[in-house]
Amino acid sequence: MTTSTASKVALVAGAGGIIGHALAHELKAQGWSVRALARRPLEGFPSVCTDLTDAAATAAALRDAADTTHLFYAALSPDPDLAVEAERNGRMLGNLIDGLEAAGAPLRRVVIYQGFKIYGIHLGAKVRTPARESDPPHMPPNLYLAQEAQLKARAKTSRWDYVALRPDVVVGDIHGNPMNIALVVGVFAELSRALGLPMRFPGTDKAYEQLVQFTDAGLLAQASLWAAESERAAGEAFNVTNGDVFRWDRMWEDAARHLGLETAPPVPLTLARHMADKGPLWREIAVRHGLVEPDLAKLVGWGFGDFIFHTETDVISDVNKIHRFGFTGRMDSTHSLTGALDSLKRKRVLP
Repeated sequence: MTTSTASKVALVAGAGGIIGHALAHELKAQGWSVRALARRPLEGFPSVCTDLTDAAATAAALRDAADTTHLFYAALSPDPDLAVEAERNGRMLGNLIDGLEAAGAPLRRVVIYQGFKIYGIHLGAKVRTPARESDPPHMPPNLYLAQEAQLKARAKTSRWDYVALRPDVVVGDIHGNPMNIALVVGVFAELSRALGLPMRFPGTDKAYEQLVQFTDAGLLAQASLWAAESERAAGEAFNVTNGDVFRWDRMWEDAARHLGLETAPPVPLTLARHMADKGPLWREIAVRHGLVEPDLAKLVGWGFGDFIFHTETDVISDVNKIHRFGFTGRMDSTHSLTGALDSLKRKRVLP
């Protein structure tokens, strides 16, 4: 699978998201030809903008991507109805591959991204930890199970193969994506500062004490390049995390100290409801500091924070498999979070 960069043409689906954005930039830095597929053009990259649920529109848009050799699929269309979510996301992936094949693209590998949701964490299950790629699947529907089953079946009769990467809570430095924990923490901190409050963990005492993990977006991008090129990785699934674990009781204090705030014991909140009146305050903060997004509703996915801060079970992935297969990258999770906060400040997303 190892080839010269001149013959590597990547299509990054979901390039505007927390995974795809970091990946597109890493691929470009490594000399790949990169095309972004997103809802709107990605600055600095030739872009394909289409609705992946529309097969005809997708096929038409991909006529200009007929040289694609590697598809990195980080697109996601969530839905509270798990059956609808699984069907729609499976169809989106299928439409994209159909479009590339119709265009005659010399596709060699598909890299797809899953999450800890594949182990059933969203169902309230106490997932056996550390979770291993060989663990038995749960009863569907699950969008990741649907997508991987489709890839496995199609790869048997195709010239291309696939690799599934399984990050957990991805830490990055973009805004406009609801699943960015660094942004949830950073905005919550600045609202606390503006109100003269200590930065109090908005989840439960039990969640504060569980062992959990991060996946740094930059580290995941590096793992993605490895997954695209490794001969041994074909047809396999791999957990990808920073390689360490932490408890929020320590991480929260580290983040608060980094931001110059005091802490106090947790007060459990439903952020999606409790922060609904904070829009005017955030607008004042944004105007005062010249921030890029004054609309709090567009900036933060509080529901994602609620899920993370109320998870009352250990969330740990076994990463021995990917290390054994050849990718040994690691990242300090505290540095991952504080680095993302610093980057969001440099970009004037946070004050």
